[in-house]
Amino acid sequence: MNECYRNFHLQLLTGEWREGSGENSRPVVNPYSGETLLSIRSATTGDLDATYQKAAEAQKAWADTPPAERSALMLRVVSIFDERKEEIIDWLIQESGSTRLKATIEWGSARAITLEAASMPARAHGATMSSDIPGKENLVYRKPLGVVGVISPWNFPLHLSQRSVAPAIALGNAVVIKPASDTPVTGGLLLGRIFEEAGLPAGVLGVVIGPGSAIGDDFVSHSIPSLISFTGSTPVGKNIGKIATGGRYLKKVALELGGNSPFVVLDDADVEQAVKAAVFGKFLHQGQICMAINRIIVDATIYDRFVDRFVAHVRTLKVGNPDLMETSIGPIINKSQLEGLQKKIAKAKEQGAKVLLEGEIRGQMVPPHVFGDVTPDMELSSGEIFGPLVGIQKARDEQHALELANATEFGLSSAVFSGDPDRGLKFARKIRAGMAHVNDMPVNDEAHMPFGGEKNSGLGRFNGDWAIEEFSTVQWVSVQRSPRQYPF
Repeated sequence: MNECYRNFHLQLLTGEWREGSGENSRPVVNPYSGETLLSIRSATTGDLDATYQKAAEAQKAWADTPPAERSALMLRVVSIFDERKEEIIDWLIQESGSTRLKATIEWGSARAITLEAASMPARAHGATMSSDIPGKENLVYRKPLGVVGVISPWNFPLHLSQRSVAPAIALGNAVVIKPASDTPVTGGLLLGRIFEEAGLPAGVLGVVIGPGSAIGDDFVSHSIPSLISFTGSTPVGKNIGKIATGGRYLKKVALELGGNSPFVVLDDADVEQAVKAAVFGKFLHQGQICMAINRIIVDATIYDRFVDRFVAHVRTLKVGNPDLMETSIGPIINKSQLEGLQKKIAKAKEQGAKVLLEGEIRGQMVPPHVFGDVTPDMELSSGEIFGPLVGIQKARDEQHALELANATEFGLSSAVFSGDPDRGLKFARKIRAGMAHVNDMPVNDEAHMPFGGEKNSGLGRFNGDWAIEEFSTVQWVSVQRSPRQYPF
């Protein structure tokens, strides 16, 4: 391994790798083994300010770089992703508790959005438009925003950082990342090393590590960033939106927040295929995914058959060492998340949900917990679970299934199974969610398709043309080519 890929106790501050200036250090812990991987000294608001200042300075020259050069840099990043595939996957397993399968999927997603970003410089275009004023020429120029602040989560740290970082840099912006405290390496420091190796000028990308309680508000409210891209919980996202739009400096926000994804199985569905999709869409990465299945809603006529098949399939899942490809379920990220899941399990039982499958919790390993006879008023239905727990609801008919699917304040992703794809399509279009998938599970993300939610699941869209819109702005410039006649 290249030595620079080992020194992750250093942060990318003001274009240089150095320690944070804070007094406290935080260990980065492997959630499966409990091993301390490294310790990082926290950055201060002074470090943050200096890094933003350097990013603003470096961005000016980067924005003037020809589109072909920015595209070429992205392609070099893709090449490094390929060369360092196993290193990246190993870090995801060690730091975020990803199973090897999930880590491989995440590596592929991050690579794909980088490859998509390589085409964006040539796709960012303006327009010429007519005018009602004689002699006037109207021009619309598309420009980078300037500096983008990215706050990324711990569940898909590499991909959910890169889906903002790659498009933003490709379009001529500079970026400062504040990754989650549990995953500073895969959420930011790895990308810092990769972009540096690819030849990105110093200062265009910064990585600042520190707790939200110390530098979070300043990260958002700082005068320099023009947009804050945040992926995480709805309460935190709402506060970020409030700071970004209600403070001294107004700025754009791109928010991908909580989810409560419904998985609907209509009476004509292929039950066996629906079960396979439901198991994967629920338990990938221990259910710690914003668009993971939160509620399974099954038509009453096939409810018992679906439940029997589902529980039987879930029993076959292997729980254990995430480094093994045959492992389906690895560790919960930290003790705080574990305690929250234990409370959800206890609450489900207290509220009368029927235990269909459970197992002993050992350390941070939570085996699948499946509950039946779940009703909309139970906590298992109303809140985001973010773990290997799921409740199954019974729908009287198709209309009732739709009512249950929409009975949530969230609207990120969703899915419906039907033997008639057109029937499924009609149903999907009535679900109030930013994404809906027919005869598939809700955990879908393609680099060229719009990713984002409705209601309390967020604002804005990531990926493809929608990312170009998010990470750039337009300027109207008019040229009066002949003297204009004014009324006075």
